[in-house]
Amino acid sequence: MTAIPRGRTGRAARVTALCALAVTGVAVLTGCGGEDPDAGTNGVGKLPAAEIQAKTRAAASSASAVRLSGTVVTSGRTYALDMQLKADGGTGSVTSKGATFKLLRVGRQLYLKADADFWNQADGKGGDGAGATLDGKYVKVPQADPAYRKFSGFTDKDVLLDGLLTLHGTLATDGHHDDAGTPTIRITGDKGSGGSLDVSLEGTPYPLRLVRGGGAGTLSFSEWGKDFAVAEPAKGETVDYGKQLPTS
Repeated sequence: MTAIPRGRTGRAARVTALCALAVTGVAVLTGCGGEDPDAGTNGVGKLPAAEIQAKTRAAASSASAVRLSGTVVTSGRTYALDMQLKADGGTGSVTSKGATFKLLRVGRQLYLKADADFWNQADGKGGDGAGATLDGKYVKVPQADPAYRKFSGFTDKDVLLDGLLTLHGTLATDGHHDDAGTPTIRITGDKGSGGSLDVSLEGTPYPLRLVRGGGAGTLSFSEWGKDFAVAEPAKGETVDYGKQLPTS
């Protein structure tokens, strides 16, 4: 019978001991048939859920720009968003009840651009209403108008992200996942009923995918820190409708 070299016996004993530690939760996976899912990552996957949430919120807040797309349900109404946001402005499209309109904010000035059907429906006067005047134009939204309060939040990076990136209930981690090829760690509120958030394990721990609690929508986040231009539309494309827009 061939004798086993002492060196190999020692290594086998050490692997056995490490596997025993892994079983008791001390977590040494290499050599036990698995790999450390956090190896080579930014390390946030090893943190408690509350710390992960704090880090991803801080990362989102400090980013100069972001693109978000998906759905938000608020006050029983579903909005489909595709927005680019940064500190001094935002631009993109919003769809609700089959109608799509564009939002543009430059500084504090908000513009809304939609077709004639949108404005006629808002005006309540059919084809004889505001649509002919406002069709395809960037309409200035007065800050005192209800539409400003209703829609400006969709163009405000800090306001929108602060409201969205909050999970409700008891926080917990829910394993390692993948978002379009990027490894993520998922955190949940109340086992998912309070929402879930996938956080990037590559580079800066940005949020990548949010499922809001209570069926209140799902959003994807991308293009973190990628700048884009926002500028006042040309005068020929702009309409100042006055102190108040048609009800929308």
